[in-house]
Amino acid sequence: MTLAYIAVFIFGCCIGSFLNCAIYRMEHQKRFVKGRSFCPKCKHKLSCCDLIPILSFLILKGRCRYCKQKIAIQYLIAEIATGLLFLLIFNFQFSIFNEFSIFQFLKLLYLLSVACLLEVIFIYDLKHYIIPDRLVFPAIGLAFLYQFFLFLNCKLKIENLTNLALAILVSSGFFFLIWLISRGRWLGFGDVKLALFMGLFLGWPNILMALFFAFISGAIIGLILIVLQKKKMKSEVPFGPFLVAGTFFALFLGEKIFNWYLSFIL
Repeated sequence: MTLAYIAVFIFGCCIGSFLNCAIYRMEHQKRFVKGRSFCPKCKHKLSCCDLIPILSFLILKGRCRYCKQKIAIQYLIAEIATGLLFLLIFNFQFSIFNEFSIFQFLKLLYLLSVACLLEVIFIYDLKHYIIPDRLVFPAIGLAFLYQFFLFLNCKLKIENLTNLALAILVSSGFFFLIWLISRGRWLGFGDVKLALFMGLFLGWPNILMALFFAFISGAIIGLILIVLQKKKMKSEVPFGPFLVAGTFFALFLGEKIFNWYLSFIL
């Protein structure tokens, strides 16, 4: 099993390298899969030994082999983060299912795909203060298709559909009201669409855990930035990264925390 974990981590790091490339090409309106990777500074095409996740960055000491300019630390962090995220999801899945099945494999692919989209949303919104439709719409579509697949295979009961509808209504409705009342000054409409995805992906009551974590972590980080004089009270702070973090928090820990809370009050 140790070898499987190592393989999953390495695979995740490789995907993280691709996500870095995808983010750069999105920023510059280029196609994801066309053309070889190149240095953003000198535009020199990179060889295979320049593209080894984590190792290339460390061996080159964070600088381009050709122009010696610094490589953004985002590339290293994204590769490590994706590897760890894939590892968490893989372990999370096998802690639920005791034996391999086609359903388990499809669930794993679904979660890994969603994780990739959310990671790109996290980085892109953090850098540019915008959640692109070309990221959030595929996430919504993927979540919808998965839930429809569960329904067709009789794995989604009426009460589950009710919980999904409630989660979508609460999450997207709440954010839509904030957007409407503030006329887009407090948050962008991309956050409304991301909240819709969260409701469809997490369901009820996990969506509550996700939103609670997002608002609490957002408030704490905001206060820290103000104290450090990195931001002012009226400064704009992207909320998408906190929603993404809240989604992962609810995915891995939401049900456990909710059950603990119920056992505590009952």
